[in-house]
Amino acid sequence: MHFTDLGLAEPLLRAIRDQGYDTPTPIQAQAIPAVLKGGDVMGGAQTGTGKTAGFVLPMLQRLMAVPSKRDARGRVAIRALILTPTRELAAQVEESVRTYGKHVPLTSMVMFGGVGMQPQIDRLRKGVDILVATPGRLLDHHGQRTLDLSHVEIFVLDEADRMLDMGFIHDIKKVLAVLPQKKQSLLFSATFSDEIKTLADKLLNQPVLIEVARRNATAETIAQKVHPVGRERKKELLAHLIKSGDWHQVLVFTRMKSGANRLTDYLNDQRISAMAIHGNKSQTARTKALADFKKGDLQVLVATDIAARGIDIDMLPHVVNFELPNVPEDYVHRIGRTGRAGATGEAISLACVDEDIFLRDIERLIKRSIPRELVPGFEPPTGEKAEPIVLGRMTIGVGGTRRNAGGSGGGDRRGRPGGRPGSGGGGGGGGHAPRRDGGSRPASHRLTQPKR
Repeated sequence: MHFTDLGLAEPLLRAIRDQGYDTPTPIQAQAIPAVLKGGDVMGGAQTGTGKTAGFVLPMLQRLMAVPSKRDARGRVAIRALILTPTRELAAQVEESVRTYGKHVPLTSMVMFGGVGMQPQIDRLRKGVDILVATPGRLLDHHGQRTLDLSHVEIFVLDEADRMLDMGFIHDIKKVLAVLPQKKQSLLFSATFSDEIKTLADKLLNQPVLIEVARRNATAETIAQKVHPVGRERKKELLAHLIKSGDWHQVLVFTRMKSGANRLTDYLNDQRISAMAIHGNKSQTARTKALADFKKGDLQVLVATDIAARGIDIDMLPHVVNFELPNVPEDYVHRIGRTGRAGATGEAISLACVDEDIFLRDIERLIKRSIPRELVPGFEPPTGEKAEPIVLGRMTIGVGGTRRNAGGSGGGDRRGRPGGRPGSGGGGGGGGHAPRRDGGSRPASHRLTQPKR
């Protein structure tokens, strides 16, 4: 199959050819015709399979077929809204809108927090057809009446699983409340869960379900392995792997922002150029770090999960889990930064005994065992005992035990810890445990207050 077989208009096909593409990916081949028909769509595919183009291309075609509208102030009305969980992903999606829409008379803009509102207000005053936004900043503008969403014809919820994981469900409901009842709604997600299905039931009307791969699967193009190591030697092992392997572009994941900062300092001390990207960094710093990494001017980018969804780099060769995620679905998203669009990639996890429980959860989720490979000179110490893992003010896992967790407050809409009441279980057992990015997850691991 070729893009010319999907019913796309010539201006869009020209933009696709400009990018050097000819054959659609499976998600694109199924999603594009479904979206063009005008019905609601629920799409699931492994990360890195091109689902952004799967909704951007048919969205552009449907919008260009009808003249732009004007809002009550005489501006070009917002007719399409794409909601994403993070700033980086919002910027990436809007870039795709401009890339594929460069030969059509439609305008777009991106809107997220961490930067001043006034430039965004000035841009909105000029009118825009397609708006890509994060939930918090969108609601800020709506609260100040600087935008009008009453003309939205197409609504896209991108990375819906991450939205829920980051505690955005309340904001999503607020956004839905101000959108027109009659619209085309598209929900795309790399993983499906019961929560996603519940959200889809509320958002979508008899949707076409597209699922091109087993849910929560990892791409076959990614070579995965685990290096067991003592907890105190992870930094040394990472530096050894980078230097001995002559790696020049490595994306490294940590669980906490503080850990990302410490690891970055260590790597720079080892004369390995590294920068960190996480929620506490300014948008200017995050943008620069990502741009330098994409250009190859930066050897290592250290990221937390909250910042990772917008990292889309062609031919990224290496992803390293410096620390395994305590949420197994995050492993799928992390390693999906490599092996994209059919390219090969390598995903390496540095695992100490404290993380055995996380590794078991990951293997259970992806339904496969990840090969272990000892690195000579970095074998785990004999008899090293598992210790609790501290996440902020909480600890997870004592010797790999599992028990019900008490609930606690979640995070606010921008992912700051502890801001949203009611997102946790509320004091008793069996609630939702706070995530390191302010979201929540089912309480499967024991969380306790650390001793003071």
